Amino acid sequence: MDAQATAGARRALLIVNRNARNGGAAIEEALEVLREAGWTLHEASCAPGGNAADLIRAHAGQGFGAVILGGGDGTLNGAAPALIETGLPFGVLPLGTANDLARSLGIPPDPVEAARIIASMPPRPIDLGEVNGIPFFNVASIGFSAELARDLGKEVKARWGKLGYAIAAFRLLRRSRPFTAWIGHDGIEERARTIQVSVGNGRHYGGGMTVASEARPDDGRLDVYSLELDHWWRLLALLPYLRRGTQGQWRDVRAFQTTGCEVRTRRPMPINTDGELKAMTPARFRLLPKVVRVFAPPHLPEGTS
Repeated sequence: MDAQATAGARRALLIVNRNARNGGAAIEEALEVLREAGWTLHEASCAPGGNAADLIRAHAGQGFGAVILGGGDGTLNGAAPALIETGLPFGVLPLGTANDLARSLGIPPDPVEAARIIASMPPRPIDLGEVNGIPFFNVASIGFSAELARDLGKEVKARWGKLGYAIAAFRLLRRSRPFTAWIGHDGIEERARTIQVSVGNGRHYGGGMTVASEARPDDGRLDVYSLELDHWWRLLALLPYLRRGTQGQWRDVRAFQTTGCEVRTRRPMPINTDGELKAMTPARFRLLPKVVRVFAPPHLPEGTS
């Protein structure tokens, strides 16, 4: 690689959500780590109503070799379409409440340590999931999680952090009711009476849940589960399994792996994609294999949960 190409590769578009829960946490120190490693950073500010994808598209022709995203899972999710379109590798500075993608990739929660990953690791390809044309990194869900995303306002997350998920979930749990879904995959269609259908590309979601114990965002598959519980209180007993990603061991949890599936419901229901409500059922899911590249350790560290 010649000197000009090398300089371009180390020239990054920086997008920081300074309104994220940890938007002020050590961010300047993290950026200094990158500059000391030879990165030239151009920070772009997001206009009202805009998102990271808009900024990436607007600056795509300016010779940047990478995008560095400081924020939570919502910021990353918003950037996904433009990362696919431009092919630019991206780095993650975790500043959100849950930082589920960072956890799935083995990226440290400390922004300074995450910056050292960007400075020292080559980008590697990972998969994305897609529902109704909308890409997602972690998990897309119908039912309980979608209702939780709707109830979990910015004020709750800002005040309580991860505890906010538990507070909102407890409030929602007793009024949650099962719904009927038809789940089609691999040439079959199954009827389910369920409180949630989740389709995972990554490993972690929802501030501490695990879609499947062996799931990785580069394993070439989607992990699907349906919580077909008779009573809401059984979800409390299931919680430790959901945290470990072993819920598929329960007889009233349907779980399988696939590269594409469809979910129909009697009436349109919202779909939660990485904490954002961006689609409605009927839902068509598919795997997008190795469509983006991220600066991350080569594999999920042993013992990561």
